[in-house]
Amino acid sequence: MATARLNQRRVAALKPSKSAYDVRDPELKGFGVRVLPSGAKRYFIHTQRDGRRVWKIVGQADDIGVDEARDQAKGMLAAIRSANGDAAIVSPDIAFEAVADEVFRRYARNWKPSTLKVNRNYYGNHILPWFEGRPIAGITAHDVRRWFASLHNTPVSADRSAPILSVIMRQAEVYGYRPEGTNPCAGIKRYRRQGRQRFLSTAEIGRVGEVLVRHEADHPQATAIIRLLLLTGCRKGEIVTLKWCFYREGNLFLPDSKTGPRTVWLSSAARAIFDGIPRKSSWVFPSPRTDSCMTAAAVDQLWYRVRAEADLHEVRIHDLRHSYASIAMAQGETVLTIGRLLGHRDPDTTLKYTHLSDAMVREAVDVIGKVLGE
Repeated sequence: MATARLNQRRVAALKPSKSAYDVRDPELKGFGVRVLPSGAKRYFIHTQRDGRRVWKIVGQADDIGVDEARDQAKGMLAAIRSANGDAAIVSPDIAFEAVADEVFRRYARNWKPSTLKVNRNYYGNHILPWFEGRPIAGITAHDVRRWFASLHNTPVSADRSAPILSVIMRQAEVYGYRPEGTNPCAGIKRYRRQGRQRFLSTAEIGRVGEVLVRHEADHPQATAIIRLLLLTGCRKGEIVTLKWCFYREGNLFLPDSKTGPRTVWLSSAARAIFDGIPRKSSWVFPSPRTDSCMTAAAVDQLWYRVRAEADLHEVRIHDLRHSYASIAMAQGETVLTIGRLLGHRDPDTTLKYTHLSDAMVREAVDVIGKVLGE
C-alpha cells in the first residue's frame, strides 16, 4: 500500500493496474484514493471504531478535487470517531472483483502454492463470471444460492468453488467492505455426490504385487513408490518428493504435507524397501534427467500398465490410500488412529476413507443375525 501526499497532479498521474490499489495520504490518517482496474479513482476513508473497520467512499475523483475530498474526509472521520459515528457503514459500490483481487493478494500466504493455483482457476472459471461488476456489499445469500444452483451440472466445481467464495466474503468483512456477520455463503449445503467406494481386496493387492514384480527390473523407482503407497497410505506427492533426510529412526518425518508437518510410522516391510534403495542423491527417487525428484507422471504411467495387467481398470492410484485405511479399519483400528496414520486433522475426513467391503458388511450382518436369533 503506497503512501504519498495527495494533490491534484499526483492523483491525475495514477495509472490503473490489474488489481485495485490504494494510495494513502500521510497528512490525514485514514484518507486516501483507490485506483480501480477500470481506471476509476475514488477518495475514501478507512478507520476503526470499537474494534470494527469502517470504510466509506468520500467521492469520485472525477467529481471533486483533492482538497475538497480531504475536507469532507476530516468531517466524516470526526463523526465516526464521535459518539454519534456509525461504524457499521461500509462502501456500497466497491466492485466484487476488486475485493477478490485484494483477498488473493493478502490471503495467499494461508494457502499452499498448489492450492492457490487451483483456487485461482476455480475463481476465474466459476465465480468471477457470475459476480463481476457487482458491489461487494450488495451480494446477498439469495444471490449466492442462485449462483450455486447455476453450477448443478458441475457439482464438483460447485463444491470446490463455494469455500473460495466464502473466504472472499469473510475477508471482505475483515477488510471493512461488508458489515461483520453478513457472509452470504453461510448455510450453503454441498451437492451430494456418489462416493467412489473403491479399494482393493486382499486378492487384488496380491495381483498388483505379482504385476509389480514383473516390472521391477525396468522400473525400480516407480514400483517402489507404488509399494510404499500401499504400505504407508501416503499421498503420491508425499512419496515422490521424499528426501533421505526425511527418513530417520525407521520412520518418515515429513516437514510439510497437505495438513502440515507429520510423522509417517513405517512397518518392517516399508523399511525394507527404503533400506534396499541406493543412496545416489539427496532425493530418495531422483530424476534421471534433472537435479530434482522423478515426476509423478512417470509413476502414473506405470500404474496404468499395472492396473490393466491386474484387471483393475477402474482403480485410481489414490485408491491405494483408500485401501490402506480400509484394511486398518478391518483390523480393528479406531478412526482416531487411522486419522493419525493418514495425516488427517478432521475425523470426518477419515470417515470418507474407511469404506467397508461387501464381505465385511456381510460378516457384520451375519454376526448381528446370530445374536438376535438366539
